[in-house]
Amino acid sequence: MGCFVSTPKDSGGKRRRPGNIGEVAVFVPGLRIPKPVDFSESLGDHLCKSLVERLSALRTRIVVMAGQEAPTITRTRRRNATQHGGSTLGDLLQALEDYLPVLLGLVKDGSPLQHKVQFTWINQEDDSEEMGMYSAWYEVLSVLHLMAALALSQANLLLLPRTSTDGYLPKVSEESRRSAIDILLKAAGYLDCAVRHILPQLPPELRRDLPVDLAEGVLRALCLQALGQGVDIQLGLAIDSTKATLAVKRRLACEMVKYWQQAQDNITNLPLANGWGEKHRFYIKWKYIEAKAGAYYYHGLILDEGNTEKSHGMAVSALQAADEYLKESKRACEAFSTAVPLSRTPPLWGTMKYLSEKIPKDTSSKVRINRDLYTYEKIMETAPTLPDFALALKPDEYQLPEVDASWNHENANKGHHKD
Repeated sequence: MGCFVSTPKDSGGKRRRPGNIGEVAVFVPGLRIPKPVDFSESLGDHLCKSLVERLSALRTRIVVMAGQEAPTITRTRRRNATQHGGSTLGDLLQALEDYLPVLLGLVKDGSPLQHKVQFTWINQEDDSEEMGMYSAWYEVLSVLHLMAALALSQANLLLLPRTSTDGYLPKVSEESRRSAIDILLKAAGYLDCAVRHILPQLPPELRRDLPVDLAEGVLRALCLQALGQGVDIQLGLAIDSTKATLAVKRRLACEMVKYWQQAQDNITNLPLANGWGEKHRFYIKWKYIEAKAGAYYYHGLILDEGNTEKSHGMAVSALQAADEYLKESKRACEAFSTAVPLSRTPPLWGTMKYLSEKIPKDTSSKVRINRDLYTYEKIMETAPTLPDFALALKPDEYQLPEVDASWNHENANKGHHKD
């Protein structure tokens, strides 16, 4: 059909990748960058001059901002979290939100204009350096993906611990944690909309040719990651609360396992082996293992409340599994941090700071028999099944904006006449 063009990764070095992205609390995929488009050449005979110029101005603003700021956004540092980094993210997100209603005019009522412009973006996780398609829906999908990535960046900045004024260890305030949950749900909403409402608009041949950055499995995985991290924060808040019961904490920990397991399932068969893609895979693996450590720990504590010998034995097995998963998660974290681009893990805080102290301590106090008799395989074989809870946290309900009013004017479409 001649509807798309891709550029091999060795063709020109336009894809800029930082060597080190700093501290990572929330994984942010490498930002896809739009390349310039000449709207007047492709739409000049179909739309009035003012509308073409408006489309051009709005998109050029994004091209310039994304090209200049993407490297600084990706390399997060705590000191810029509330200064340059935060404002840059907000400005670029606003530029995308301003562009979307005008862009949607190209797909209004199935308009043939949606196939007139070739939109090209530089990929990060795909082998092809860039991908262009004659499809305005591809552009909408790319915009939503970038909006989600920026929201994940905002959440990451909020969740990097800061040294408190009282001199205690670095921590994340409750206000920042609650704000981060809201932003993570917003990111999940963008991705959920992309999967449920935008991908179906693309014909099968174009969907097959999408870069892996925009593959359905990757979009679903990113959505589930955002939800899983939201539950992680909720668990941390529950740990800090004197009112939260063990049952509540276990439920949250078990839900978190399901989110990360589903995220992993969605990327299992995708070719995520190119820089950012491989790092993405390592991140999901790490967080999935980490979540299992917490779930087995709380399940073990509840089983230990039973008065029977059987329940005590199952509790011991669960706690041993938690301890093994905790050790394994540290190795998985190291694999993630050393994958290119390099990253650092922030100082422990919240859920994992608590669990990294409690799991070894409680396991050693419960397991009084010779631990040498228990191999990793034996421990995992005897570990009790985790309870299955329905997933409570859902993405925000994001809806595409209405088409901009400028498309309703009589002279928006030139038809047979010219200015």
